[in-house]
Amino acid sequence: MKDKNGLNQRQKEAVEHFEGPLLIIAGAGAGKTKTITHRIGRLLQRGVPAREILALTFTNKAAQEMRERVLSLVPKARGVPLVTTFHSLGVRLLREFHREAKVPERFSIWDRDDSTRTLKKVLESLGSDMPSRAVLAVLSREKGNAIRANEYAAEAKNFRERLIARAWEEYEKRLSEEGALDFDDLLVRLLSLLRDSPETLARLRERFVHITIDEYQDTNRVQYEIASLLASPRNNICVVGDIDQNIYSWRGADIGYLLSFEKTFPGTRVVTLEQNYRSTRTILTAAGLVIEKNLKRLPKTLFTENETGEALLLFPARNETDEAWFVAQYASELIETGTSPAKIAVLYRENFQSRALEEAFLHRGLPYRVIGTRFFERKEVKDVLSYLRAALNPQSRSDIARIIAVPPRGIGPSTLAKLFSGAEHAFPAGARAKVENFRKVLRDIGAAATTLPTSEAVRFTLEASGLEKLLKDEAERGNERLENVHELVNLAVKFDFETPPLGIDRLLEEAALQSEQDEVDQSIEAVSLMTAHASKGLEFDVVFITGLEQELFPSTREDERRDEEEERRLFYVALTRARKRVFLSFASARMKYGSRETALPSEFLQDIDPRLLEYATLDRAGTYEEETIH
Repeated sequence: MKDKNGLNQRQKEAVEHFEGPLLIIAGAGAGKTKTITHRIGRLLQRGVPAREILALTFTNKAAQEMRERVLSLVPKARGVPLVTTFHSLGVRLLREFHREAKVPERFSIWDRDDSTRTLKKVLESLGSDMPSRAVLAVLSREKGNAIRANEYAAEAKNFRERLIARAWEEYEKRLSEEGALDFDDLLVRLLSLLRDSPETLARLRERFVHITIDEYQDTNRVQYEIASLLASPRNNICVVGDIDQNIYSWRGADIGYLLSFEKTFPGTRVVTLEQNYRSTRTILTAAGLVIEKNLKRLPKTLFTENETGEALLLFPARNETDEAWFVAQYASELIETGTSPAKIAVLYRENFQSRALEEAFLHRGLPYRVIGTRFFERKEVKDVLSYLRAALNPQSRSDIARIIAVPPRGIGPSTLAKLFSGAEHAFPAGARAKVENFRKVLRDIGAAATTLPTSEAVRFTLEASGLEKLLKDEAERGNERLENVHELVNLAVKFDFETPPLGIDRLLEEAALQSEQDEVDQSIEAVSLMTAHASKGLEFDVVFITGLEQELFPSTREDERRDEEEERRLFYVALTRARKRVFLSFASARMKYGSRETALPSEFLQDIDPRLLEYATLDRAGTYEEETIH
């Protein structure tokens, strides 16, 4: 029985909880966002000032949705609570308390690409060919565990770890020289601020009286400690999570913080949301059979009042091409019979799997988009952002190195090296004039960023830098790249209300902190191709789960430190993205990293009751037919 707000009894219990710690165990599709937003709305209705409410989640997309839902429930006159991500909170507080945190007020934020490029240079200087991405993964994991560079160095046990320690030390030095923080520093430095400045912590505890944290199963040690420090001593903290959806332990997420929440916060009220509003009974039953094999979980049994729905369709492909044609064939039929392409997702375990799928989609002329190639990572977009960052932070050598020759100005590597080494006095007159001209461009852009609305400042940057003319004159892909930078201007419009240069700061922050999920715009009529990890938090009418083979899904890659239970959780997450239909496929042989390998079907397929499955077969005419297994 639902109340006037459409809340079931369990949801209502959570919404009406006012003081003290609250743990909401929310199954997939159980209406957790609705519960969270109604609870925040209820706090506002009961007279809690909006400024005293803090809600944290893990993606900009989720934060935006939560913010909009809260505003739809309560008149804006009551104020707008701070609904944001952990990392955006770090940016906000480190800028506000930059003196106490001992960071520059206008620090730059390095995204993963910036960090990877810098680490590559550092490793080269150390004579190492170790992959920079692998080293960054180590640094990120250690920072997430609140480990500092000197602590890691002290515990280094072998040559590899000692090399990483040296690289980390040099990497931190370069960050400091450029007045920059990387993605993980935003939380590490925030935690240090809260630990080292009792006055700041006291102010923030008075500010944030009620704290809500979504996706709590994905918190790492730094996030856990930040939340615990801010919540104490009132402990008006509400966390929402589901151990069955913990798929990021390789990034440092620790389900132990969810499992031990009641011990950490005595007197916790626990509410379990078990009614699923998303999926058919068939999909939910299959997902339940998969996940119940895991031992590290809190007991819950999802149920739904939705229709039974169609069986899961399983296709045993000969190879990846066969599999891709199956997916394209059924996607085409679904679209022809009225399913929106935006409501279809194709999921895979590893990015390399997208190639065959793209070829099949291109051949059939199906609209699709690959999630993972982020807008802000496109070269021309990063060039514009680098101009803005260098204009606002002249210390940012990596940005200056990136743009000083884009477009060409006759400034070569040797001139740049002398510039960075402080040997500018030795420049001949011509080189000195070129460098001064570049500096004038940055000064002009800096003036625009600090005086003009955000979108106008970005538009000015395109023109003043010479990038717009460069792209207009480019014969190959110039128009496409020009459209991308013009789209950046359009995106900047939403920050025009901010007082300059705060709008540019917000734009640069969004660019640096964007996640894969933030790229998914379901208003675009295209099928989404993405990894199962990237699908977390999303939902579609139809989901294809491909590559269900042993050693692929579940993955056995040792470097990712995943266990079988986490792989099963990932398959569970993939299944529960679907509202109406699920298609499963595996290949008997697949090209992997340059060699063709034979494969066995995934063990996860054996967890599903055969009565919930139907097979698809390839007939002689090259089309696919369905036949019941039993």
